[in-house]
Amino acid sequence: MKTLWVVVADQSRARLFGVSNPLGTLQELEGLAAPELRLRDGELESDRRGHTVGAAGRGHSLEKRESLRERAAVRFAETIAERLTTGANDHAYTALILVAPPRFLGLLRDALPERLMRLVVHSLDKDLVTLPSADIRSHLPERL
Repeated sequence: MKTLWVVVADQSRARLFGVSNPLGTLQELEGLAAPELRLRDGELESDRRGHTVGAAGRGHSLEKRESLRERAAVRFAETIAERLTTGANDHAYTALILVAPPRFLGLLRDALPERLMRLVVHSLDKDLVTLPSADIRSHLPERL
C-alpha cells in the first residue's frame, strides 16, 4: 500500500500529514516551527549593519545581500527537508505532496535532494498551514 505524506508549510511553520487510503482523510503526524520567523524585523535583527571606512575616509553601511529573515526561511526549508529525508530513509512514505505559499514552496523545492523531488506527486502554491486538516484535504486532488 502506498503511503503519502503531505507537507503544508509557510516560512515559520510546517505540518506533516499522512494518508494511506487514496480517498482518505489527512492524519496529522507532527508539526515543525521556526519561531524566530514570527518576530518582527526589528526583533529579528539584533545588530546594526556592519560599517566600514572607504578610501576617502568616509564611512558607509555594508549592504545586506540577504536579509536575516530570508536566511532563516532557507534554514527552515532545510530543516523540513532533513525531516523528509529521515522519513524517506525509514520508508515511512512512498509519495509526497508539497503545499506552501509560492516563495516558500520554491525554497522548499530547492532544499529537497533530487531523490525526494522524484517522490513529489503534486504541489500546490497556497498558504493553507493554519487551516483544519479537512479544509486542507479539500484543496488536494480527490484521489491521492
